[in-house]
Amino acid sequence: MGETVWRNHDRAALDAELNLRARTPEHVEFFARWAAESAAVRQDFPDARIDLAYGETAGERLDLFPAEATGAPLVAFIHGGYWQSLDKGDFSFFAPAFRAAGLAYASLNYTLAPTARIPQMVEECRRALAFLHRNAAALGFDAGRLVVAGHSAGGHLAAMCLLTDWAAEGLPGDLLKGGVCVSGLYELEPLRLSYQQEVLQLDPEQVERASPLRRLGATMPPLLCAVGGTEPEEFKTQQREMLAACAARQLVAHEIPLDGRHHFDAVEALGEPDHPLFRRTLALARDGHAG
Repeated sequence: MGETVWRNHDRAALDAELNLRARTPEHVEFFARWAAESAAVRQDFPDARIDLAYGETAGERLDLFPAEATGAPLVAFIHGGYWQSLDKGDFSFFAPAFRAAGLAYASLNYTLAPTARIPQMVEECRRALAFLHRNAAALGFDAGRLVVAGHSAGGHLAAMCLLTDWAAEGLPGDLLKGGVCVSGLYELEPLRLSYQQEVLQLDPEQVERASPLRRLGATMPPLLCAVGGTEPEEFKTQQREMLAACAARQLVAHEIPLDGRHHFDAVEALGEPDHPLFRRTLALARDGHAG
């Protein structure tokens, strides 16, 4: 065993822990199915607003699937891919379930690594949510019932958005009703110490500035956390640490079990109408109730 670099892991063990695609070779089948189902959804939703620009760069785009009735809550989803792959268009497949429940749904893009560093991605996602809030009336949803959700790297970005001081941006402090983080990462140091560093190029200052566990304060909207039961221990440990840190600050945060799920089928629970993760996301968006 080599030198310990993170928890009880040497570099090789840490790399193996974080290499999600190697751990789950069937990820390619999930990616292909998500893309195919999402393309079909976009064909079935002629009223969808595709590639809305929320900023000036090519990566700052979002897709919006309005609810059938105006004034509905909105769930804004941030995709994963270790901050360097996947696309908003891969996750249109969530839209039908939310629309059937009376909600609007948005899928966000952001500039990926290596073009962007993670703090820039955080700012872009914040800009997307600010855009949605400011344009809620024109886009047909209730600005007061906006929930951010994300998976994996998107779970990290969603958590950072929850910790935003919106009032400092001239926006309502309660811009977000709550957040949902599936398989989220809340501490970036192991990424800096792993094979992912070659692309992510994190430095200690960026780790400090963009790790949700290091940015928790006295206030935060309600949070739902979920991680697959067969996911790497690092993901489960980070979620436990996030929930414990929230509890210590008397912040509202709840765990939704995803027994038997791996990293790639964990996120699918967000769009399954019979799953507690979906039902509690609805409750969070409708009335801010996370319990």
